[in-house]
Amino acid sequence: MFEKKRIKEEIIDIEAKLSEQDVWNDHNKSNNLLKRKNSIQKFLNNYNNLEKKFKDLVDIISLSEMESETDLLNESIFELENLNLLINSLYIETLMNGQADSKDAFLEIHSGAGGTESQDWAAMIFRMYSRWCESKNLKFEIIDQTDGEGAGYKSITIKISGDKSYGWLKKETGIHRLVRISPFDSQSRRHTSFASVSCYPVIDNAIKIQINEKDIRIDTFRASGAGGQHVNKTDSAVRITHLPTKIIVQCQSNRSQHRNKNIAMEMLKSKLYELEIVKEEEKNQKDRDSKSQISWGNQIRSYVMQPYQMVKDHRTNYEESNVNSILDGKIDRFLEEQLIKLV
Repeated sequence: MFEKKRIKEEIIDIEAKLSEQDVWNDHNKSNNLLKRKNSIQKFLNNYNNLEKKFKDLVDIISLSEMESETDLLNESIFELENLNLLINSLYIETLMNGQADSKDAFLEIHSGAGGTESQDWAAMIFRMYSRWCESKNLKFEIIDQTDGEGAGYKSITIKISGDKSYGWLKKETGIHRLVRISPFDSQSRRHTSFASVSCYPVIDNAIKIQINEKDIRIDTFRASGAGGQHVNKTDSAVRITHLPTKIIVQCQSNRSQHRNKNIAMEMLKSKLYELEIVKEEEKNQKDRDSKSQISWGNQIRSYVMQPYQMVKDHRTNYEESNVNSILDGKIDRFLEEQLIKLV
């Protein structure tokens, strides 16, 4: 499951690099090395502590059985069950070992066909992920948003910052389907709504992505979101189109056009980096094609509120009946099942 010797060798290698003056002259490089060292050192310490605790509990259980100490035996078994949960959590960490898994993440949510109903569903998904971020002590900020006509969002992009943000969310990309009695239908009929989610890693200066200026088109427009009179009266929002790949990114979260352009370029580089990851890992092309149509038959997860209560991931077959809890951000088990089964 993991090689303790290899991790120790990597720590020694990082410490050797950190002793070089050239590394400290490059702030980004030294910072990334320190982050990596702290991350794997923390993992190794946790593993050693759990290993020691396991051996101690085994000894206590053996002794309590020999001495017929029922209370001590039951208490030790209870602690062993809790230890098992901690070990499983550490195991999940080993599954986030991709080259971008430790990075921050951009998360895009787009409503599907269906007007207000789907736009409200996009807002519900945004709330689900924002509540999950809060539970993980991850920071998030809105990069771009286009409000719906009556409610919710036509689209919204957020940046999630914190350890392994992308590693946790990388398999959330796909179509999310909602079935419920519509609050916008005067006849209280059941509606099916769709929204797409796309997740890609935030890249840092250590990763070089070259973009040819002739390959991009930059458009400016008036921001439609919150921000006061300045935002709405000037062309501060920026949209960048990468012509070879047809990737489009935009940002309107700041009053400064220059700042919006920098963030949009960061998003574009991140998407191009994600494309390279996909190529290197030889993922099936149809996984990416499934993003193109926000409709029936392409969903990765269904959230059914009527006529019964069920959230089901169609790739792992994992399901839970407490829909409200899931929509309140308690999605850890779904994320864990994806990491375990979607290799």
